[in-house]
Amino acid sequence: MTGTHAGAPPGHRTSRSRAWRIGTPVVALLSGSLLAVSAANSDGTDLRPGRYTDLAGLVEAEAKDYQGVEDRFNQLTAEVDRLGAGVSDRGVDRARREVAELRDPAGLTPREGQGLRITMSDSPDELVDEAIEFNKNAAPEDKLKLNRFVVHQQDIQAVVNALWSGGATAVTIAGQRVISTTGIKCRGPVVQLQGVPYSQPFVIEAVGDQSALLGSIDADPLVSGFRTDALNSQIGIGWTMDAEERVKAPAYDGLLDLQYARPLRR
Repeated sequence: MTGTHAGAPPGHRTSRSRAWRIGTPVVALLSGSLLAVSAANSDGTDLRPGRYTDLAGLVEAEAKDYQGVEDRFNQLTAEVDRLGAGVSDRGVDRARREVAELRDPAGLTPREGQGLRITMSDSPDELVDEAIEFNKNAAPEDKLKLNRFVVHQQDIQAVVNALWSGGATAVTIAGQRVISTTGIKCRGPVVQLQGVPYSQPFVIEAVGDQSALLGSIDADPLVSGFRTDALNSQIGIGWTMDAEERVKAPAYDGLLDLQYARPLRR
């Protein structure tokens, strides 16, 4: 006997066969339609949200997006400056002089001179693995806090603040000029500056009197805690500090727009 099962009622076999003959083409047609719609909507790109499979690709993509926005901003700024150059009266000239005087304190002019270079990085993977194994059998009071093995936003901010307190005339992170509106944010294993992600090691440079900068770094309690973990053989988080005879800090060239909250009117 072929094509049927012994003991199945004849009517049941006929109904089942008809359902398969009709249902199979319908399912195939619907599947093909879904594939066509997906291809049209994706426009050749991956619709899945997790299309970035590595950190380097994510950093490169976000940096490229930011660069496009910044280039457009610079084009519009140049156009505004060109149009504004033709306007001249007593009030405008006075405002221009005030702006020129504030450009250097605001970080809009390059700086160069002696200073410090500080490099911070996460603990080596092998020390993190050892800490995890150590914590499995350690008493609660002896367990190592794993967040001490990672460079955090507040660690970088503590170093930058100590450098400002030491009289730094310019500070950079990863070669980017830091100004009063610079936001330092951690997102996973990267740090964002002005919307651009940077991976470790995090290099911080400052222009200023070396003795004053070193004294401020040594006196800061938050920075001292980080440096203590760097000397701890169980943690070994990355810290190096070098005196440099020539530190170059480029002018800040990012967005200057200030954003702030407004109270709701009732």
